Amino acid sequence: MVKWGFVLSWEICWGMKLRVFVFLLVGLLASCAWFGGEEEVETAEAELYRRALASLDSGQSRTAIEYLQLLEAQFPFGKHAEQAQLELIYAHYRAFDHDAATAAAERFIRLHPTHPNVDYAYYMLGLVSFTRDLSPLSQFLPVDGSTRDLGSARDSFAQFSDLLARFPNSPYAADARKRLVHLRNILARSEINTANYYLKRRAYLAAVNRGKYVVENFPRSPAVPDGLAIMAQGYRLLGFDEQAENAIRVLAANYADHPALADAGAFDRARLEAETQRSWVNRATLGIFDKPRVLGFDTRALYNPVYVPRS
Repeated sequence: MVKWGFVLSWEICWGMKLRVFVFLLVGLLASCAWFGGEEEVETAEAELYRRALASLDSGQSRTAIEYLQLLEAQFPFGKHAEQAQLELIYAHYRAFDHDAATAAAERFIRLHPTHPNVDYAYYMLGLVSFTRDLSPLSQFLPVDGSTRDLGSARDSFAQFSDLLARFPNSPYAADARKRLVHLRNILARSEINTANYYLKRRAYLAAVNRGKYVVENFPRSPAVPDGLAIMAQGYRLLGFDEQAENAIRVLAANYADHPALADAGAFDRARLEAETQRSWVNRATLGIFDKPRVLGFDTRALYNPVYVPRS
């Protein structure tokens, strides 16, 4: 308790010192503007900007935010005003204040739509959404992003896509493309997870639609082979043999080593039998007990070279 009290007292003391310094600096800047010339004002602005960058470089994001906000308030039309607004986006991001970072990026885009560095604001929008739901442990432990809430992932995918559409030659384009590939794979795998759930619930048409959505909307993702296998199994169980054969033919032609395929590219009938065979206990209890084993599809270890299975 004493240790935490010491830390809290130190933080309060440091915060008071910073505010005293800011108060004195504001007085100095006001006197420069009143009694000094333009050169003194520019020097004061530059010093404030330098202190903000130094705080960012040393990891003091909250201090940097205060300096940058003060700079914008005192010098709204100064030489460093627009760059300070960009730095403020990053400072909020470094402080893990995602909402403030998003608001700062959107504000910059709204105020400076033709700024030569506005692509950075678009990039930061995508990056903030990309990291919004990540925990610190995700840097060290394999996390299956497809099982998490995908709202931020969808936002990030749309924002990075917008960046590439507007600024294909941006210096941030290469990183955005890599992140889009990662997001695409997560979104596609999430659809497969849902399709597997529908297979388990015997909602075969819903499963087929999810698999078809992956094949049509994420054609280069490693989830496509599982999407085709789900379509094949769902169509076969629904009795749509022609559609099932079409899906099997495409699966065999492109992913001949898929576990759902038996010899000569035929679909593994053991999977279908596991779905359709029901014991007398299951029939007597109207499917409540002794449910048939449902075999889902997850071939990430086979088709996704960057996939790390969770232990």
